Amino acid sequence: MLLDGEAWRSRFQRFTVEAWRLETLSQYLMPQEEEEFRAFKAGVRIDPQTVSNAYTERLRLQAGEGRPQGRVHVLTRPLSDYLRFEFSQYYAPHVLAGEQIRILDVTDRPNPLEGVQDFWMFDRSEVVLMNYQPDGRQINREVYEGDPAPFLAYQRIAIAESVSFEEYVK
Repeated sequence: MLLDGEAWRSRFQRFTVEAWRLETLSQYLMPQEEEEFRAFKAGVRIDPQTVSNAYTERLRLQAGEGRPQGRVHVLTRPLSDYLRFEFSQYYAPHVLAGEQIRILDVTDRPNPLEGVQDFWMFDRSEVVLMNYQPDGRQINREVYEGDPAPFLAYQRIAIAESVSFEEYVK
């Protein structure tokens, strides 16, 4: 089953334990980010301390309710323009709002998650595969119908092998 619109958004409202994501690409070409990305490449920067929008407010609310959202981004250096953008425009304010973001840098070591595609996992039981073209354009979101056990293992590996975003950017 493919997810879009309200069916997709509702996953972030109804989870009770955790929403967690694995990211593996060096860029995500999302139409809603084009203008911000262009501005970032032109030198515009934000103060993460001042970001307040529906997304950060939802993160704050969920963290306060004990329903955290987290992710691990697998990457290699040098960082792409997109990753520098994502770090400053999204990750920094999202961490301040309560998202648990970690970085798995595989520049100088084997990737323990080689070949694992991007996914979201809700309540450690529902997996949504994030399907992208090689350039980072999203194709679709697909509910995974199988056993979530491999994805729980991917999450354990990702967390164990990564460092917090704050530590990584120091």
